[in-house]
Amino acid sequence: MSLKNEKAIIVFSGGQDSTTCLFWALEQFKEVIAVTFDYGQRHSEELKVASDIAEDLNIEHHILDMTLLNQLAPNALTRDSIEVEEGKDGELPSTFVEGRNLLFFSFAAIAASQKGAKHIVTGVCETDYSGYPDCRDAFVKSLNVSLNLGIGKDFVIHTPLMWLDKKETWKLADDLGQLNYVRDYTLTCYHGIRGQGCGECPACKLRRAGLDQYRREKEREL
Repeated sequence: MSLKNEKAIIVFSGGQDSTTCLFWALEQFKEVIAVTFDYGQRHSEELKVASDIAEDLNIEHHILDMTLLNQLAPNALTRDSIEVEEGKDGELPSTFVEGRNLLFFSFAAIAASQKGAKHIVTGVCETDYSGYPDCRDAFVKSLNVSLNLGIGKDFVIHTPLMWLDKKETWKLADDLGQLNYVRDYTLTCYHGIRGQGCGECPACKLRRAGLDQYRREKEREL
């Protein structure tokens, strides 16, 4: 059966990766429903961006309460008092939220079951993943099996960006005809600034370096 006849749930933050995946999913599936999680993140602007994009694209959108995660897993994305720092000597960055994707994908599967959707789309990536254990392909595949067993459905978790670096993610957005949209309207910045962001935090630097690299390679091909 063609995916064009099927329905998907996308775990959607309004960032570069999940928005690129949203455009990818809209090309693949008959219907796409976006689910965003409020986990008490440092910048509520993330929820506003996700809502704005979903409204702009006329996508059914739900914001689910996951604020207990804030209480359980203090980190730089949920606490102003914790600095955004990259991991050193094998340690995870201060932005790692323990259990986030485990919970997000599990609740997305419950939503998918209720909505009659077989497919779950997420923008996790093992290539530029900062060492986050819950972004690895092995984790996603393992959880996919567990969700199918635990809920009794045959879900398929799609990870379009799993083996792409940031340059290749920009290329995918461009191939979908949405590079400018992703560049201008998404929020990747750890300081809550839309579009180009602050330019200084690790997320902005990674995003900008990927875009610059893609543009240079594209110019050489012309």
